[in-house]
Amino acid sequence: MTNTPSDPSTTQPGRPPVVDLAAWQAARDELLVREKAHTREGDALAAARRRLPMVEFDGTVEVVGPDGPVPFLDLFQGRDELVVYKHMWYDGAPHQGQCEGCTTTAWHLKDAVYLNSRGVSYAVLTTGPWEEVAAFVEFMGYTEPWYSVRGIEGPAGGPMGFLTSYLRDGDRVFLTYSTTGRGNERVNPALGLLDMTPYGRGEAWEDNPDGWPEGRDACWSWRSDADGNPTWGPTSRPVPQWTRPGAGPVETLGRQGHHH
Repeated sequence: MTNTPSDPSTTQPGRPPVVDLAAWQAARDELLVREKAHTREGDALAAARRRLPMVEFDGTVEVVGPDGPVPFLDLFQGRDELVVYKHMWYDGAPHQGQCEGCTTTAWHLKDAVYLNSRGVSYAVLTTGPWEEVAAFVEFMGYTEPWYSVRGIEGPAGGPMGFLTSYLRDGDRVFLTYSTTGRGNERVNPALGLLDMTPYGRGEAWEDNPDGWPEGRDACWSWRSDADGNPTWGPTSRPVPQWTRPGAGPVETLGRQGHHH
């Protein structure tokens, strides 16, 4: 039997209080009521999302992929629905200089077979020139289709950093939904798992009890140096890159300007 939090020998700063299993279960059941309400509200938002109007655009506009220019319509791969992630790009930057935030999205959805089985295709779009993009995709080991939309306006191109959904009706193509910022988190299960842990994401904005480890800047763990130390400095890479063949220490991000 564990001791209750009234016992000072088992209640430590920066730790949840220690209780017996029955007390834990009661607290868990109380939180579950709120979690279920949150789930139902999410379902209601999804229902509203499905009722949004849509915008038709020219599906023959050409994007550039491994086989050269192809019409946007080809990204559907014969399916009726398409989800894309629009990956930001730093022109001319080496692999370690590419967007760390976009890496979290692209890395966490490396296999879309479950989307495909539901009749939904998936692709990554970016404004980078194709010769740079192709080398980056090979280095990262991505297997999902990537395309360059350089110089193409929305809805096919436009601003990057968005998850966007499209619908096809024969040869007609429609924009149905788009989100960015924390809306992209639904693709990143690591963040959801961190939210289940006692210390969460370890970010300064989180509401934590007194005595918890001090939070750091948002997304602080997304880049690290060769020794695994979190840093956004010139010796860093997006953390998945350290698993890639040939990825060694670096001394510069090589960014020549702002991403787009």
